[in-house]
Amino acid sequence: MNKKILIVEDDPAIGEVEKAYLEISGFDVTVEKDGLRGKELALTQSYHLIVLDIMLPGLDGYQIVSQIRAYKDIPIMIVSAKGNEVDKLKGLSLGIDDYMTKPFSPHELVARVKAHISRYEMLKESRDSQQLQSDIEVKGLKIDQALRQVYVNGAVVELTVKEYDILVLLASTPNKVFTKEEIFSRVWGYEVDLDTSTLTVHIRKLREKIEIDPSSPDYIQTVWGVGYKLTN
Repeated sequence: MNKKILIVEDDPAIGEVEKAYLEISGFDVTVEKDGLRGKELALTQSYHLIVLDIMLPGLDGYQIVSQIRAYKDIPIMIVSAKGNEVDKLKGLSLGIDDYMTKPFSPHELVARVKAHISRYEMLKESRDSQQLQSDIEVKGLKIDQALRQVYVNGAVVELTVKEYDILVLLASTPNKVFTKEEIFSRVWGYEVDLDTSTLTVHIRKLREKIEIDPSSPDYIQTVWGVGYKLTN
């Protein structure tokens, strides 16, 4: 059975381009122009991934993401003309998996869609096996892999899917420097020339949640020109 994609895009030309390229790649695609209707479809139907614009009639993309994330854990991508860091930060903080700026390459869109779906399927399959894995503990940080829950000095910290995956990757081998390319490959599941601000924003939000002083981090250290590491 073909994977099902929901596109919520009010520009008919862009929606049709996205739909055409995804259908050529074997996906079953639904396009909705209205934000309210898009939210209803996202919550009541089963999709493998959702592609959202931000500026939509009825309900904007940020509001849709927030409502989906309250009930479902599926890949969500934003494709928008709003390309400044504030817009990306807002989307990432709500739990989106990717952010593409218009104009975009349809071929890259398809590649990212495939990668996110593949990664979520692997993640779903691995959750049962993770129950057998031991907790990760570094100083006052504890990661319960069975529950996918993080604690800092005993207090629960709520992370998005990507924030959690980045933290587990870094904490799995303390003091090892992971390059940006490694993190993109291991966490996002594909190797493309991503905007480095995507990773920078995730690291910033992660530090804000687990560090006492994010401007002087105790856990996640930047290795300039290379990547990041988690110190023990």
